Amino acid sequence: MANSFLNLPGRAQFAAAGAGLAVQNRFASEGAKGKVANTLFLALMLLALTIAITAIVAILAWAFVEGRTRLDLDLIFNGPSTVKRATAGYSVAILGTLQIIGGVIALIIPLGVGAALYLEQFADKTKWWNRVIEVNIQNLAGVPSIVFGILGLAFFVRGPFSWGLVAASGSATVALLVLPTVILASREAIKAVPPSILEGSLALGATRWQAVWRQVLPAAAPGMLTGVILAVSRAIGEAAPLLLVGALTFVTFAPNFFDGGYSALPVLIYNYAGRPQEEFQILAAAGVLLMLAVLIVINSFAIWLRARYERTW
Repeated sequence: MANSFLNLPGRAQFAAAGAGLAVQNRFASEGAKGKVANTLFLALMLLALTIAITAIVAILAWAFVEGRTRLDLDLIFNGPSTVKRATAGYSVAILGTLQIIGGVIALIIPLGVGAALYLEQFADKTKWWNRVIEVNIQNLAGVPSIVFGILGLAFFVRGPFSWGLVAASGSATVALLVLPTVILASREAIKAVPPSILEGSLALGATRWQAVWRQVLPAAAPGMLTGVILAVSRAIGEAAPLLLVGALTFVTFAPNFFDGGYSALPVLIYNYAGRPQEEFQILAAAGVLLMLAVLIVINSFAIWLRARYERTW
């Protein structure tokens, strides 16, 4: 390229040199501004991350300092009580939370994965109803949780299903709340699978369903599990929708999924924190640590599954 530049006539050489110098100065100026902008953006992100981590550590430290005296087996195996406040626990709420989360997982995996597969592999993007479905899924991800509680009260507790104030109603309500998260994460996981895998299966004579079921779905499973982990992390801490669908506070018996009352950890913690007695305040702080421990156990199992089946392309 330098030789071709030297072969130019004299005036052309001067013109090309001037243009090259102008371009060089322009990019040097923009490069300096870009470096400043990148440095400023990185500093702001680190500041936001520091504030978030500091807040989380402060809350956990407060919960540990306040509730350390109640970190015992009574906290896990005893039920709620207004009389024996010093030995009250969360056993009933733990069972209720596990039942709710189990029902949520059983609903969001087939519904979320099925919706993602349909939208990414089978839906005709030119049809208006498919566009309506996509817009609604994106909008539902930002709807407040209390709205889903009203929806669950209208459809699951009463309305067409009429299950009543049982754990199944709470589980279905929370599943609808976190379902958009699973669908969006599953769609991104499917997009991340190389198209050559699907095309190779089709070229070998497999039907589209066989190629999706046996090749695309297993390859996208680790990414889909990420969406399930995020959904469960949100579901386990939701209290507002459960208050509307029957998560009673003081249930002294083991809950049944389709019969009788139930409670959940966030609801019981909220109730304890609102009581003036010091024993309940300590119990609420200990409950925060207990709920965090339950969340870590559930997510650890999901993360282990994701790591076991994760693939690199």
